[in-house]
Order: sequence, then structure tokens, then C-alpha cells
Amino acid sequence: MISRALTIAAACSYLASCTLGLGVATGRWRTGRAHWLHHALYISTAGTTAAATVALVAERGRRGAVLAPALAPLAAIPYAGTRGWRHPALAASVGPFIAAALAVVARPAPEQTSRGGRRAHSGRGAR
Repeated sequence: MISRALTIAAACSYLASCTLGLGVATGRWRTGRAHWLHHALYISTAGTTAAATVALVAERGRRGAVLAPALAPLAAIPYAGTRGWRHPALAASVGPFIAAALAVVARPAPEQTSRGGRRAHSGRGAR
């Protein structure tokens, strides 16, 4: 299940980006010449979230669309500026969708149906 791996990667990238952003914003950390690191983490988060959304929808149908709303704030973040409340508010708004997607991939995927409408036999248990 590629959707599980991509969703976990998106969540890890999001967590790393938010941690770094919060650390820099509070003055705990200074990135100096490595300010590009936060940009790289943002690109990683946006890319893995988009890929996870596609994989989730492909594997789980409508239930997998739970991550799709996260793409809107991710697309808006570069235009929000870094000063003020908009940037952190947009970044924080992604979190609930990532959490919901993690909950979806924690459950087993529904069984796929064959072309005839019957459930495909998994080879386990009684028929």
C-alpha cells in the first residue's frame, strides 16, 4: 500500500517543517545561511501530500479524499508572507487533514471488488 508510506512521509515532512518554522519564529533556532532548509521541507511536504492524496483516492475512493483539502492551504502558504499571522495559520490548518489521513491509513483498506461486483477472494478464512 503506497498510500500508507506516502501519508506517513507527508506527515513526517509536515512535522519537521512546522518544528523548524516554530523554532525559528520563537528565536530558539537560527538557520543562518541554511534558511533554504525550511523551503525544502515545504516543497517536500507539498509534494508528498499531493502524491499521498492521489494514492489514497486511488486505493480507497471517497474515504481517501480526506487529505485533499490540505492542498489548498499548502498552495496558499507561499503567498501569505512570513511576518504576521497568515503563514502560521495556514500551516496549522493542514494538520487536521494530515491527522485524518493517518487515521484512514491506520485501518485496513476495504477489499477490492472484481468486475462482476463480487468481492475478490483473499484466500483466507471460510468461503
